[in-house]
Amino acid sequence: MTGGGGYTIHTDEKFGPLELIDVKALAAAVNPWFNQTLCRVNDCVVRLGVVHGEFHWHHHDREDEFFYVVQGRWLIDLEDRTIDLGPGQGFTVPHGVRHRTRAPERTVLLMFEGATVKPTGD
Repeated sequence: MTGGGGYTIHTDEKFGPLELIDVKALAAAVNPWFNQTLCRVNDCVVRLGVVHGEFHWHHHDREDEFFYVVQGRWLIDLEDRTIDLGPGQGFTVPHGVRHRTRAPERTVLLMFEGATVKPTGD
């Protein structure tokens, strides 16, 4: 699925249980903005994002979203502050909280969220 903002979102689960997932190799093979659901863990999914630039303001009505930076820099704008994440850092945005994400450089991140989360927001 391609979004209007020039980003590509793949919601199909690329890997099943007991399959090796090479995040570094996957990230090296794609250009920003790319979002791929890697696998399902119980009622949640793990998504790989390779990004550079900014995403639109949005929120998720029912589910929280966790971001973990593998490489690069990830900014999460909230109504009252900006969270600045680097490699090895993570942050949870609770459901209902309006946010916008930005990557001032090519950034690789993992997102952990409920399987029913619409990646572009509710």
